[in-house]
Amino acid sequence: MQARVVRYGDLVPCRNAFIDTRSPGSEAKENFTIIGPGVSENPEQHVHINEPHGFNIGAARQPPHCVNSQHSHLTAEVFVVQSGTWTFNFGEHGDDCRIGAGPGTLASIPTNLFRGFSNVGDDVGFLWVALGGDDPGRVLWAPYVFDMARDYGLALLDNGRLIDTVKGEAIPEGARLMPPTSPAQVAALATPPEAALRRCIVTPDGFANQPEGPLTGPGVDERLAIAPSAQINWPHGFTLSRAVFAAGAGADQDAATAPEVLFVHEGTLDMIWADGQISLAAGDTFTVPQGVARRYASSNGATVFIVRGA
Repeated sequence: MQARVVRYGDLVPCRNAFIDTRSPGSEAKENFTIIGPGVSENPEQHVHINEPHGFNIGAARQPPHCVNSQHSHLTAEVFVVQSGTWTFNFGEHGDDCRIGAGPGTLASIPTNLFRGFSNVGDDVGFLWVALGGDDPGRVLWAPYVFDMARDYGLALLDNGRLIDTVKGEAIPEGARLMPPTSPAQVAALATPPEAALRRCIVTPDGFANQPEGPLTGPGVDERLAIAPSAQINWPHGFTLSRAVFAAGAGADQDAATAPEVLFVHEGTLDMIWADGQISLAAGDTFTVPQGVARRYASSNGATVFIVRGA
């Protein structure tokens, strides 16, 4: 079971995962691939758990005033704010719309839409991220990102591999560079109205308005945020919920028949099964083995986000 836990303190960062990692304001960000390959452009990115789940789990950690540049995804991208004060920035240059988010907020950003995110607070911030599919594909960068990358010695091949000329890496013979994003591609990624984007975000208080999840019972309140009956009801390839455990509360679960991943946002959670027990703390990620009946319990209370395969 220990091999199925990725502790927050054991996360291995990649500080040059993307083409924008030397651009001023973006150079201090850290990227993590927790489950699955993610969308990193650096072949040396460390993957903690390779087992296919039907979705990927990753994370980003950024110091104050650090920016993740504007890009678009082909599959679902869902953020859980673990810490920090953030804005999600929409449009080619990030100025079409900005929406703030603090700890405990969930945001599902639609596909084929330029988005970026900035830590606008005074402390280091951490975002836990779920991506759709075993292979979430590559990101499409806003045109300005290619210009800045070239100025700082980074190039992106058309197969998605990052080349760092400052470190002495050369573009392989016969390789082709990724062409900068064209005006036609930009035009196809129009930003929806702000009201539509706000429906993609569930604040901590907003979970009370969501439908109940399977763990709900005495002392446990699970609410579905991404599901056919929830506020965010379009297909993602997974569901995502938040479960709040009161101190001393617990819930039994039959053996899982689909992938299930837990992320502890606050407090501590124990998973107990016939042959043992494992304890999870804030920031830890755990992938539940299928075929194991279990009980979740918290002695001091916990808030946990749960991703289940569709």
